[in-house]
Amino acid sequence: MSEILKTEEFLMNMGPQHPATHGVLRLVLTMNGEVVVRAIPHVGYLHRSTEKILENREYIQIIPYLDRMDYLAAMCNELPYVLAIEKLMEIDVPERAQTIRIIVFELNRIVSHVMWWGNFGLELGAFTPMLYGFREREEGLNLFEYISGQRMTYNYMRIGGVARDLPDDFSERTKNYLKIIKEKLKDYDGLLTENIIFQQRTKNIGIIPRETAINYALSGPMLRGSGVKWDIRKGEPYCSYENYDFEIPTGETGDVFDRYMVRYNEIIQSTRIVEQALEKLKPGEFQAKVPKKITPKGEIYFRVETPRGEMGIYLVSNGTSKPYRFKVRAASFCNLSIAEEVMKECYMADLPAIIGSIDFILGDVDR
Repeated sequence: MSEILKTEEFLMNMGPQHPATHGVLRLVLTMNGEVVVRAIPHVGYLHRSTEKILENREYIQIIPYLDRMDYLAAMCNELPYVLAIEKLMEIDVPERAQTIRIIVFELNRIVSHVMWWGNFGLELGAFTPMLYGFREREEGLNLFEYISGQRMTYNYMRIGGVARDLPDDFSERTKNYLKIIKEKLKDYDGLLTENIIFQQRTKNIGIIPRETAINYALSGPMLRGSGVKWDIRKGEPYCSYENYDFEIPTGETGDVFDRYMVRYNEIIQSTRIVEQALEKLKPGEFQAKVPKKITPKGEIYFRVETPRGEMGIYLVSNGTSKPYRFKVRAASFCNLSIAEEVMKECYMADLPAIIGSIDFILGDVDR
């Protein structure tokens, strides 16, 4: 009498405390052996009602709250908000302030990407890249602490400019940091990029076709990794990005490796932008003259290209000292929407690679 082997699907929780979920994310997995039949993300564990809180704050009080959403790119969070207010109030920002903004914005992109690079290696079982990523990140945070006094939540941008001017030796220190980054990228190649095991774990895994990426409103490296050459810094320039020479890295297959290479190449492009900005940096005012009472009036949506993708600020103001409505288009939240689609029919062992390639921050997802 022969026995028939019967299999059945089963549910498995991944998170919310799992170290490979980039924070408090819970994935409810329907498994068929080692194959993921369905992956449903559950978010909201870090929800703090930030947008509603900001509707009850003075305009100048809002900036520190934005730092705490995508806490790995706090400088980038502050910029779309101040640009939105400046556009509503028709404030002309001094050229030096514009250049400083680009310098710190791109430095924050580098710091964010090297941190992602290190953690991504760790998620695939490589411990050394994490140590390297943290090392380069700490050097970048030293620069931010030098100009703002803080290492993660900076409160540096201001309506009309920045909080304080750059120290005299900041340019030299930044050039040294960029030199370090260029040298260390060679180590990054040896550890991961050219590593055959790493390539086997990432190539043809988690493929997102071009049309799918567009339909899910993906942005940033998630979109460009699928071959869509769209970058807000080029398409809708702000802070005079149109005067800088840089390329938009894209992928072809739309797999995990392509998304990895897009971020890797963005580090190189950001070093180019910062070097150009340091050459353009001229003496002058770092803050425009603005009214003591900030009371814009109107409706606006302003977006920038953060390390995660498109971050947009939708603001409705009725002329009082507080916003009437405040909404954030968070790149991490929108990019995470592809999770169920891209994880379908993958192996359990590939989940950390796919999750890591999305590069979401839960503070940005939940707010």
